[in-house]
Amino acid sequence: MKDLLNGPRYLLQGAALLTRPKLRRFVIIPLLINLLLFGGLIAWAYHWVDGTTQWMLSRLPSWLQWLSFFIVPLFWTTSLVVIFYSFSVVANLIGAPFNGLLAEAVEAHLTGKAFASNWRDVVRDILPATFSELRKLLYYLLRAIPLFILLWIPLVNVPATVLWVLFGAWMMTVQYIDYPMGNHRLFFADQRARLRKRPLLAWSFGGLVMVATMIPVVNFVVMPAAVAGATVMWVREEGLQKR
Repeated sequence: MKDLLNGPRYLLQGAALLTRPKLRRFVIIPLLINLLLFGGLIAWAYHWVDGTTQWMLSRLPSWLQWLSFFIVPLFWTTSLVVIFYSFSVVANLIGAPFNGLLAEAVEAHLTGKAFASNWRDVVRDILPATFSELRKLLYYLLRAIPLFILLWIPLVNVPATVLWVLFGAWMMTVQYIDYPMGNHRLFFADQRARLRKRPLLAWSFGGLVMVATMIPVVNFVVMPAAVAGATVMWVREEGLQKR
């Protein structure tokens, strides 16, 4: 149960670190990426989900209107997770090299070790970082599509909704732990293997990231905060204690 509290705590600690003078310069580009993407798309997302919900309800015959009590929460939950995770994927795809730099700077701050990278390293890491993001996207799609189909099957959709939320939280942690672990040459298979040993930690951290992504204004800073928070988790949990 301790991991259920530690996950959110690490995200909040990461957010607090963003105000440190030595780290601010590494936050600027990830913050600008989020501002541009979420600033323009968040209003569209809420408008589309609301409009589509109303359209779906208008198609229900009067004797099935009672289903709206199940359809509306299910559709809103599913749609917002899909939309905002998709936004996060795009934002991280663009900002991946800069997020890696931020993770290294946060780790250097926490451990007192020297910060070795520079902006030339960002350019060098563009292709590897992009490949890593695309691999995570493929991993996500191969699992999200079957889950999404289950959401529309009566009776099955109730447990499927729980699985959908847990999977979304898991993916958020996988997304952001990649940066500190990638800096240590620990890649996708190693990352998932270590997180599987601490599922409650992964779900609680990623769950709060997912919720924060859906909150206006807060979602502008959630990407750098999650990068910093995942790095705090990596350091405090000593590489998730798997050797």
